[in-house]
Order: sequence, then structure tokens, then C-alpha cells
Amino acid sequence: MNQYPLWKNLLVVFVLLLGLLYALPNVFPQDPVVEVSGTRGATVTQALRAQIEEALKQAGVAYKRIEMDQGKLRVRFQRPEDQLRGQDVIARKLPSGYTHALTLSPDLPGWLVAVGGKPMNLGLDLRGGIHVLIDVDMDAALKKHMELQVGSMRTFLRENKLRYVTVKAEGKGVVVRFKDPQTRDKAMEASAEEFRDLNFSKSDQNGAYYFRAEITPGAEREIRKQALSQNITTLRNRVNALGVAEPIIQQQGERRIVVELPGVQDPGKVKDLLSATATLEYRLVVGDPAQWQEAERSGKVPPGTRLYHDRKGQPILLKRQLIVTGDQMVNASSGFDRQSGTPAVFVTLDSKGARRMRNVTTDNVGKPMAVVFKEKRTVGRDENGKPIKKWVEEVINVATIREPFGRRFQTTGLDSPAEAHELALLLRAGALAAPIDIVEERTIGPSLGQDNIEQGFESVVVGLLLVLIFMALYYKVFGLIADLALLANLVLIVAILSILQATLTMPGIAGIVLTVGMAVDANVLIFERIREELRVGSSPQASIHAGYAKAFSTIMDANITTLIAAVVLFGIGSGPVRGFAVTLAIGIITSMFTAIVGTRALINLIYGNKRLQKLAI
Repeated sequence: MNQYPLWKNLLVVFVLLLGLLYALPNVFPQDPVVEVSGTRGATVTQALRAQIEEALKQAGVAYKRIEMDQGKLRVRFQRPEDQLRGQDVIARKLPSGYTHALTLSPDLPGWLVAVGGKPMNLGLDLRGGIHVLIDVDMDAALKKHMELQVGSMRTFLRENKLRYVTVKAEGKGVVVRFKDPQTRDKAMEASAEEFRDLNFSKSDQNGAYYFRAEITPGAEREIRKQALSQNITTLRNRVNALGVAEPIIQQQGERRIVVELPGVQDPGKVKDLLSATATLEYRLVVGDPAQWQEAERSGKVPPGTRLYHDRKGQPILLKRQLIVTGDQMVNASSGFDRQSGTPAVFVTLDSKGARRMRNVTTDNVGKPMAVVFKEKRTVGRDENGKPIKKWVEEVINVATIREPFGRRFQTTGLDSPAEAHELALLLRAGALAAPIDIVEERTIGPSLGQDNIEQGFESVVVGLLLVLIFMALYYKVFGLIADLALLANLVLIVAILSILQATLTMPGIAGIVLTVGMAVDANVLIFERIREELRVGSSPQASIHAGYAKAFSTIMDANITTLIAAVVLFGIGSGPVRGFAVTLAIGIITSMFTAIVGTRALINLIYGNKRLQKLAI
């Protein structure tokens, strides 16, 4: 009696060994690291590595080692002070086209990395990081919307053969001028049916006839809401590209966004990433090369046009009126043009952008259209090694519209496949619907994070020791078995958090402490049931069997109800509440395994199939 089959014992051993293996990465320290990567197609080379290594040696900055991995260069340091000194040296040495960032990276042995071992992520309250409060420029979002409305209004009036003099944006509205009141009235009536989010009014001034279409309060609220929502989505996509574990990006009020990035040490890089705008604009070309050169020489451009330059520095005149912009792109992928074999980005527009592109290309078959690439780019470094950034707008492609197209098309004219890939990534992340301003920035230093880690660790150790001592004294051998199961439970919790790459926060540590008490509670129920069976005269073997069998349903009911509560907390909670719910749920599952299956395996090993007179319980 009281023996497990061999496969069940092997299962317990396998689970415990697997838990130890994937919990092990958390024992290794995190190194301060300066990570160097290329931009705009630049690649990290051995020559660059040698230059950085020589510069660090000349500056007398001690470093642990330099690694090259997946197109990035990592310089590991022993101390944060060396990391900061190394950053200054590397920033001065890096040529244009490369960027660097401060981060933390675990120093794991190769064999552990090969089996997928990773330490669990620590939240902002434990690891330190950056807290950023962002304000969204809603006025710019409204202005951008009205500019698009101007283009839509022009297209609508032309399609309905309603002759107008001018269409322009004024404040929160569009003003259209006509030569006669009859056309004005007819156009206003037709436009009111088409543009239901605008309020229309008419006026006469100095022999000219106008109507004004002003955005409704409800539509304005919706535009503000959409701008905030799109910016949150875009920022989340950009932060995900950083590889930050469990970032918090959420709305605060009607126009602000909170971003919390645990483990990030370089606020400058974060600010550049969050506020960056790299996108495409499609515009019609005006005139010929002779006119472009004349506009460049004289500084005078025709009305309704703007002077741009291509990547060779040659001038080109484009219409101010936009066709589509990056925020109307729903997907982008990189590849190669089938005819020329050059790098290309394949773009997919949303329904509104597709309709606009189709209308414009239908009306302008045989005319050239340009693609403008807009990016905030590092153009050099100052005497302190800090990057100098400026806005760059350049025409990357001019092509004749051969036939109408709409939802999906391709853009060529890129320098390299790497640039096409980067541009596709940025377009997939999306353009900001409105400019943002970082109004508050707080960096939580490693000392605060370390204090929290130490206090949280002490709370777990103290709680665990008290439980271990009580169980050993009160339940004797069975108590020691429960203690071993409790230690195994902690190992499994850490292992699962590491495998899932979940984030541990202070509330998460609270969940682990709670799990310690709940895990031993199951064994208390089992052991007390065994005692009851012994008191009524059952044999030791029968008492062990009855204790586990009869306590199982009670333990299962209690843990299932707690698990349901944890799932609800995770579903409706956010941030710290979710962290608590995750560790609680994992702890419930692992404690069920260790408290029931694990302890039973040990007790069977010690007492199974033996003639017993009494039990040490």
C-alpha cells in the first residue's frame, strides 16, 4: 500500500529537475551593458569592435568583455560607474549611422542559453527604469484632420462638377468660395449630405459667396479620442521594439499618456524613440526640372507648391496638398521590385486612404507622383559626444502614374534592403496621429530598485523560515517533508515566471508570500486528517491513504475558488494588480503539485509497503 508506479515517481523527479534548470538563470548577476547597433542599414563590424575596444583601453575604462550577437555589439561592465564612463567614450567614438543604449543583461553560461534559460523579468519597482508622462498636441491633430478634409472637399466638389474658386482650412473648419450663390447653395446642400460630421453655414462678402463647414463638437471629441488611442497604439508598438519586459502604456485624462519602462537606463534614447516620426507622404509633382532649378535659385515657388530635395540634393516642386500619409497605412512589408530588383516597401492603405489614392491616381494618369520620406535623423555629434538631430524630408522616389491604383502598391527608391526593412517596421508601428511633448520624466535609480528587491526577498525568507520551523516542530518528519515541498514550490514558481518571461513586481512578491502560506495549508489539512484516522484506530498505512484521499476534495475546492479570484483580478486589473494575480495563480498550480503529488511521493518512498507501528506526525 502507498506506493506510486515508477512513471509517477519519474514525473516528479523530472518536473523538479526542470524547475531547478529554469530557475537557475536567476542566480546569475545582471551586468551593466552598453549596446551598440546600426541604423539606416549600417552594420556592426569587427573593425568597429576594435575601435571601441581601443578607445576604452586608452580612456582607462575597465570592461568585462565585448560581444557581438545578432547584429549588435554589447560591451559588458562590472559596475554601473564604469558603464556610464564607457558610454561617454563610446558615444564620442561612434560614427554616424550607429546608436547606443544603456541596458542590463544577465551573464549566463553558454549551455544555459542554449536550452533557453532566461531570468525572470523585474518590474519598474524592483529593477528601476523610466517613468514618462506624455502630452498629446490635440490642436495639431485637429489641424491635420482639417487639412485632409480640405482635400476630400475638393475631390467631392470636382466629382459632382460644382465649380469653386478656393477651398482652404480656417481654424476648425473648411471655407469654400464660389462665384455665384446658386452654385454655392447647391454645393452646400450636396456637401452637407456627404460630410455629416460638419456643420454648414453660408455668407456673402464683397461680391464673393462662401460656405463654411465647421467640425461638430461630437466629431471633435471623436478625433481627439482617436488621436490619443492611435498614439497609445503607436507608442506601444515602438516600445515593443525595444524589447522592454511588461511596459505599462496607458491613458491618463483626456490628452495624456503614461509610459513606464522597467530596466531602461537611457532616458535620452527613450525620448527619441517615443517622439520619433518616420513616415511616408505621397504628393503630386509640379512642373519640370527647369522650373525646379529656377525655384531653387530664386527662392520663389508657385502658389500651392513646396520645394523639396531628393537624396542627391536636386530640387523638386511638389504640391502642398497631401494624397495620403503614414497614419493611413495599415500594413507594410519589405521586399524587392520584380522588374528592377531594387529594394521596395509594399504598402497597404486603410479604406479612406485607398479611396483617396484611387481618386487622385484616376484623375492624374500619366503625371508624376513623388514619395517623401520624413525622419528625425542624427546628423552628427557635438563636442560632448551627444547626438545632433534634425528633421529630414527627402524625396526618395518619383514615378509616373501608369494606371489608377488604391489599396495596395509598392514604393521603391530606397538605399538598401536594410533601410526598406526598417521603414516597413516603422510604418507597421504606425505614425503618431498628433505630435507629443514629454512633460514629466522620472528615472528610478538602481539603488531604489535594489532596496525593494532586498526588502521583498527578506519578506519571503522570513515568512518561509517561520513556516518551515513551525511545520518541522509540529509535524516532525511529515513537517520536514512539507518543508521540502515548500522549497520545491518556490523553485517551480521562479522557473515558471522565467519560462513565461512574466514580470515580477512588489505585488508579485506579495503573491508569492501568500502562496507560501496557502501551499502549507494543503499539507496541514492532509496531516490533520491522517491524525484523525490514527485516533480512530486505523493502521498507519490506511491512515496515510485516507488522509490524502479524504482531504483532496477540500483542498481542490479551496484552490479552485482562489484560482478563479486570481483570473478575475488578472482580467479586470492592470499593472501591479495583474502582477499579483499572475504569481498567485502560478503559486496555486505549483502548490497543488508539490503539496499533494510531491509530498505523497516522498511519504510513499519513506513509509510505503512497510509494517509500521506508528507515524512521526
